[in-house]
Amino acid sequence: MKPPLTYQSLPASVLKILVVSFAIYLHPVQAQDNPVQQPLTAPPPPKVISRLDRAQLDATKDTKARIRTTIQLAETHLTTAESFTGRNDYDHAALELGNYAALIEDALNFLTPLSRDRNKTRDLYKRLELALRAHGPRLTAMRRSTPLEYAYWIKGLEDFARQGRTEALNSFYGHTVFRESSPKPQDEKKPNKPKDNVPGPERKPQ
Repeated sequence: MKPPLTYQSLPASVLKILVVSFAIYLHPVQAQDNPVQQPLTAPPPPKVISRLDRAQLDATKDTKARIRTTIQLAETHLTTAESFTGRNDYDHAALELGNYAALIEDALNFLTPLSRDRNKTRDLYKRLELALRAHGPRLTAMRRSTPLEYAYWIKGLEDFARQGRTEALNSFYGHTVFRESSPKPQDEKKPNKPKDNVPGPERKPQ
């Protein structure tokens, strides 16, 4: 009867072959256990206004038409992004959202130098605020149905739209608040004015 085969009874050359073979087998297993970490976010979408959109904005005749056209273009890109998201085409949806963000930013920059004391300017801010308010739930719904690496940028766009609403509201109500608070310093100075009609103390006859 032959003695049982053990590692000690194997030749050194055979042992080396076994060790090398085991190392080659073990390497891909470890690679599977420790996969390369992928980035958690996709590249940010470029925030640009297309040539076609820019041509439509430049063709507007007045400030009211400019803001109305900007909002219409932004809503078109938002609707297109929703359509791409429904088809799981997140790259094209991100591009549309980049166009949307660029248009909203352009509208805010356009309104900034205008006089806020005019009712017309405040009406434009109010129109933009109402549009952003309606866009908020749509952005949230899109983010919830989007993979994490793309949803990160949609969350940032939600914050951007919320800040735009705040800026529009502050501009809309700022003039009214200023007019209500301005009379206060005048009221405080009134008691300090001398009163000409106050009779002086009576002098007793000597």
